Amino acid sequence: MTAPEKILIVLHQEHSTPGRVGQRLAARGYELDIRRPRFGDALPGTMADHAGAVIFGGPMSANDDDDFIRREIDWIGVPLKEEAPFLGLCLGGQMLVKHLGGRVDRHPEGHVEIGYYDLHPTDEGRQLMDWPATVYQWHSEGMDAPCGSTALARSETFETQAIGSGPAAFGFQFHPEVTLAMMYRWTTRGARKLASPNARERGEHFRGRFVHDGAFSAWLDRFLDMWLASERANAARALQAAE
Repeated sequence: MTAPEKILIVLHQEHSTPGRVGQRLAARGYELDIRRPRFGDALPGTMADHAGAVIFGGPMSANDDDDFIRREIDWIGVPLKEEAPFLGLCLGGQMLVKHLGGRVDRHPEGHVEIGYYDLHPTDEGRQLMDWPATVYQWHSEGMDAPCGSTALARSETFETQAIGSGPAAFGFQFHPEVTLAMMYRWTTRGARKLASPNARERGEHFRGRFVHDGAFSAWLDRFLDMWLASERANAARALQAAE
């Protein structure tokens, strides 16, 4: 019996979880290799033992000067070089942008996106796949689409919401991983942030989930299947080259 393939999961807080993304990956038979570089966990020097990697969000900034932030940003070069599936969510997406030489900045008027907001795919994004009309957000900084990437989706407040780089690397500003339990936790522990300019009030988060989460959840399944298919294609090419 062969061991299940592993997905590298990078988290930034002691009690963080990979949420719905982790649940969907586990349901597809992948083992979750959870590491927290902030607390001393190492990251692999190659993706040979992993079918993909996901860097999740956190309250810190990709602009911070902490050692673990710099190490994670530099490490993204490993999956990019090997063309292995990589996914960055919120902070993780901003780290991808920083690795590619792009910018991560606050909104010039101090606006945030905390709650549900409309998503507008670019022409390139529409060619890639169908996107949800509305997504869940929790961030006060935005990112650009640097050289070496393709802008896939935008919003009215922050120009860049999704980027792609190479055959299998993606960075999303929004949070497809958020479960209902996570939403309760975030809106409770982060209640003060709900007073920020452009944030949705707490009740709108839960009303929005009732309206929008079905389509958002279905999109996540489609995206993960497409993302993981790139790893299977890489494996098939490697097998052919070895024959």
